[in-house]
Amino acid sequence: MTFKQLSILGAVAAGSLMVSCNNQKAPKGIDRANLDTEVSPKEDFYQYACGGWMAANPLTDEYSRFGTFDVLGENSRKQVRELVEGIDGATAEKGTNAQKIADLYAMGMDSVRLNNEGAAALAGDLKKIAETPRENLVELMATLPGLGVFYGTGVEADLKNSNMNTMYWSQGGLGLGDRDYYTDDTDRAKAIREAYNVYLNRIATLAGFSEDEAKRITDNTIALETLLAKNQWTNTQLRDMRRQYNPTAVADLDKKYPTIQLGKYFNQQGLDNVDTVIVCQPDYYAVVEEALKTQPEQAIRDYMTSSYISSAASYLSDDFVNAEFELSKVLSGVKEQRPRWKRAIAVPNGILGEALGQLYVEKYFPESSKEKMLNLVGNLQTALGEHIDNLTWMSDTTKAKAREKLAAFKVKIGYPDKWRDYSKLDINPEESYWQNIQRAIMFNNEYNLNDYGKPVDRERWLMTPQTVNAYYNPTTNEICFPAAILQPPFFDPEADDAINYGAIGVVIGHEMTHGFDDQGREFDKDGNMIDWWTESDAEAFSALADKLVAQFDAIQIDENTHANGRLTLGENIADQGGLRVSHTAYHNSLGDSEGEVIDGFTPDQRFYLGYANVWAGNIRPEAALQLTQIDPHSPGRWRVNATLRNLQPFYDAFEIGEGDAMFMPEAERVVIW
Repeated sequence: MTFKQLSILGAVAAGSLMVSCNNQKAPKGIDRANLDTEVSPKEDFYQYACGGWMAANPLTDEYSRFGTFDVLGENSRKQVRELVEGIDGATAEKGTNAQKIADLYAMGMDSVRLNNEGAAALAGDLKKIAETPRENLVELMATLPGLGVFYGTGVEADLKNSNMNTMYWSQGGLGLGDRDYYTDDTDRAKAIREAYNVYLNRIATLAGFSEDEAKRITDNTIALETLLAKNQWTNTQLRDMRRQYNPTAVADLDKKYPTIQLGKYFNQQGLDNVDTVIVCQPDYYAVVEEALKTQPEQAIRDYMTSSYISSAASYLSDDFVNAEFELSKVLSGVKEQRPRWKRAIAVPNGILGEALGQLYVEKYFPESSKEKMLNLVGNLQTALGEHIDNLTWMSDTTKAKAREKLAAFKVKIGYPDKWRDYSKLDINPEESYWQNIQRAIMFNNEYNLNDYGKPVDRERWLMTPQTVNAYYNPTTNEICFPAAILQPPFFDPEADDAINYGAIGVVIGHEMTHGFDDQGREFDKDGNMIDWWTESDAEAFSALADKLVAQFDAIQIDENTHANGRLTLGENIADQGGLRVSHTAYHNSLGDSEGEVIDGFTPDQRFYLGYANVWAGNIRPEAALQLTQIDPHSPGRWRVNATLRNLQPFYDAFEIGEGDAMFMPEAERVVIW
């Protein structure tokens, strides 16, 4: 259970983003090629601001969606590839990070070997699943890398004692990931279930099972996963963290669920001191207990078999990879498999992420960028403080607490000060690709479990430097901006301040606002889930949040599907807050100046166009529906249009008034932070 938030998401007169020098050339303004000037900004601002970019960047078959985030992601991926292919694996010393990175990449690229080996790497573990007696299946669940059935456990900061790590127990075990794929009665859900049926049958056959066996494995897996799905919480329910905080003694859980044998599960993982766990979805585990106790033993084995083979599929022959891709085509609408090098590079980039990150920042992230970001963050903190002071719906008592939390923000820029140690991870090219992946799974699992009962390491990063993203983590009250996002179009040293404040400035403000969204606001300055609001202030916040939910609920994704304003509430609050706070910070940086007109655009126009260009992108209908169901972020078009319709400075910048499509009556607008 992970609670971090992901996006993509004093006086500041000296807060300019530009570096002044005597002969500096004029800053870059808006790239007019990004615009669709046949559309009025008053009618559809997103299309006006991004239509040119969208036309110039049509979706290729490789992508289900592609936007400016993806452009930067592709750039980062190519940079990482250059770093990896620059390592001479033949001469790299055994046991070094260089050897591990080079060998993992080489194994992923070796299609001849992978196709020759087929499913051979699975044979031993499949035999183990088939032969382990029912009463000992919990041992497999606890120790077999790649087996993810029924539920998940993991160590994270205690939500009410943020300085200490504790154990969480949460729902899981669905091959399709989201419960609604199993329970919805729509044509799309039915098509996904049919594709999943074909996929499970195919990988079971490839693993060596007969036609009849493959059908039985598939049928039993889908039946059992459907049973679990019907009793799991929805993505929207999973946003309620208070309901998921249920500390319970393991001894009591073993009495209540004797077949699950949670105490034995932890003992098998080498943990004999887990006396209490945080039960996240307390009404789910009775279903797991009943299934383990009453489902036919063969059905449980078949479910485990499917889960295990599916986990390995990406690391086996092309036949397995292609079977997996056929399912993804139905889920997201993507039409073409990613090139092998992209799939192969993702493995060391994930498993040895900080080792690659260290190489990445040495080559691509100058220290000067870190200093500029720290100054920017300070400017945005000042602006957010001003917004808190000026709130009309919040009392002075709660404002003081909010100010304390803002002042306590920990800021992480670029890369960690201490890099992760991978010395105990063995990568051996004489063994199969999948065996090495399994060893990496165990390495990361042990890394997580080793934190149990220990103080939280507040210096640890939850993203690698080469990740194009940013986050706010409520239990450490920190905002983090990896090196890879600090590049154009998010931050461009040659662009004018208005554009940069509209882009990276809003990203910073977005992450800050997560500390005060519907989830983040429940945590205090030290990262503890404590109610620091007065009752009336909490009610006022909820009333505003509900209005914002209704705005986004009204958005139609297609003729049968609306957006989910409750699922996306945190990100929508953060988008609006980021825009408002960064706009204030920008105007603070201007001092008494009104700013200059560049290429016919006023400073505020450039600010909002800079923001919109961050979310330029194209998306397939299938992907839009998939993300509406599972993604807490709104689609790019609505992160722009729906959010901006609440902001009066945006109306002023483009002279939007009653009768324009972008206009919303003032009484219907929502401003929170």
